[in-house]
Amino acid sequence: MNKIFLLLSVLMGVIVLISNYLVQFPVKYYGLREILTYGAFTYPIAFLITDLANRFYGKFLAKKVVYIGFIIGISFTLFFSTNFSDLISIRIAIGSGIAFLVAQLIDVKIFDKLRKKKWYIAPLTSSIIGSTIDTFLFFSISFYGTEMPWITLSLGDLAVKILVTLLMLIPFRLLLGVTRAA
Repeated sequence: MNKIFLLLSVLMGVIVLISNYLVQFPVKYYGLREILTYGAFTYPIAFLITDLANRFYGKFLAKKVVYIGFIIGISFTLFFSTNFSDLISIRIAIGSGIAFLVAQLIDVKIFDKLRKKKWYIAPLTSSIIGSTIDTFLFFSISFYGTEMPWITLSLGDLAVKILVTLLMLIPFRLLLGVTRAA
């Protein structure tokens, strides 16, 4: 393993922590309070990290990045942003863990199947499918049966995640060249 693998693993954990914290805060501007949280802007970076690991190291090591990122991210989330006296906070940690593992492992599998297509097909397809699965698993586990408008929040978050996924193609392409040179 090299420095890049370790960096990707740690970055994955940090992105999970930041996203789990930010998902608790709805965007209060432009009438978006019931359809968007700030976590939607950061979480797609996790798919960028997984896809870079998959592109350069293959699916086996990409899964290791997912597992290490999961352990770091959930540990950080439990330690830094989980209020154990608040059921929603606990549900967010559980929902995040389940959704993250399922969606990221599906992302790895889809990316691997599409890796020989044009450079953007695998990251775009796997990230959109992974984001969709992650979003609905996370919001239903975390907020079902609460006063939180989880269906509209999940749809709003998914729309932003897809937009950010499209934007993440730019750094993905740039990092392909930088990482090959390293």
